[in-house]
Amino acid sequence: MDLLSSKALAVGDDGARGWATMAFQINKAEQVYALLEDMITFQDLAPGEAVSEADLMARTGFGRTPVREALQRLARERMVEIHPNRGVFVAPVSVEAHFRLLELRRGVEEMAVRFATFRARTAQKEQMLRLSVDLEEFSGTDVRRFAVLLKGSHELIVEAAHNEFLELAMAPLQSLSRRFWFANLPDVARELRTAADLHRDVHQAVAHSDEQAAVTSALRLNDYLVDLTYGALGRPMTPRS
Repeated sequence: MDLLSSKALAVGDDGARGWATMAFQINKAEQVYALLEDMITFQDLAPGEAVSEADLMARTGFGRTPVREALQRLARERMVEIHPNRGVFVAPVSVEAHFRLLELRRGVEEMAVRFATFRARTAQKEQMLRLSVDLEEFSGTDVRRFAVLLKGSHELIVEAAHNEFLELAMAPLQSLSRRFWFANLPDVARELRTAADLHRDVHQAVAHSDEQAAVTSALRLNDYLVDLTYGALGRPMTPRS
């Protein structure tokens, strides 16, 4: 019997209902988090903008508790800043901070693909190959559709590494990196194509258990992100879509 079932039985029907309510609440918080992350990534909530729980409740359609939990998670991941007596603000975007982020992401992502190469299960490798096809076939400038592929790509590698601590480390690095990248695309169609190819290469290498190719592809992706960050110096952010 799993931990959730055993604890629910131990405290009776009221306890079981409490656990079910908690699980549903967590699910709602995840939904709010995904909505707010998307709004921040695509500047529907602009850098430096003040936001209130009431406003976010209206914009997301969820209640106060899941909105508050989502904001706390976003604060831990440095997507928002919570100031006592002042409120909640969308975190600014900084080129200098992004260089420091990529410095850390380089090593952590290399570790992630190494782990995934050896630990990915057959079903996960099959998912990677299917995602590789989706990335290969992607065309156009629909940044929100590409964001779904990109987030799925990041999450699949981390899941295949089978290390919950690595997952905790990678989540904010990838979220912040996606946010910066989408805000600083000099040529949307070209950059989406380049990113699709780079992520495809990582997935194909991991799916084929080629550790060296996976690491080389991950480092090439990081080099690309560093180059794009240098290019963002002095260039205004891409307008919100």
